[in-house]
Amino acid sequence: MEDKMESSFSLVATAFSNYRQQLLGYISYKIEDKDDAEDLVQDTFVRLLECSKMLREDTIKSFIFTIAHNLVTDYLRRFYKKQEICSYMMESCSNHELSCDTVVVAEDLERQEKIRMKILPPQRKQIYYMNRFMDMTAEDISKRLNLSKRTVENHLFLGRKEIREYIKQCI
Repeated sequence: MEDKMESSFSLVATAFSNYRQQLLGYISYKIEDKDDAEDLVQDTFVRLLECSKMLREDTIKSFIFTIAHNLVTDYLRRFYKKQEICSYMMESCSNHELSCDTVVVAEDLERQEKIRMKILPPQRKQIYYMNRFMDMTAEDISKRLNLSKRTVENHLFLGRKEIREYIKQCI
């Protein structure tokens, strides 16, 4: 039994000497990272040692390259998954920053809108406020203030126009 084990180790050692450079070239070509390629070569031979009971001299080369192929496939899966996760995180962070910036800009514009609204004529200011911040329609406002719908619409038109021009200057 010990003789068989020693024979397997000898077979792996010989295979390491004979195929290491060729295997390194194969793996380096596939993953383009010299250090990781070296690690995968070592992992290939460690796996080969774990399977030492199945080794035969005439099949060891194909066995080595099959193990290496599987290790490279696993490595690439992890690599691309990691890239996908990093890409998602970067995109998510930039979207979050963008949405934070957007919120800040929107809040600033609303603040400027309220500043300009304060200097509208009293009735126009009231109508604009009810429409914009209380979500009331022109018809609802006309009923509440006892004004014609056409008067309310006219005040809304003029109020929006004045505030729009002011906001354009702010931007």
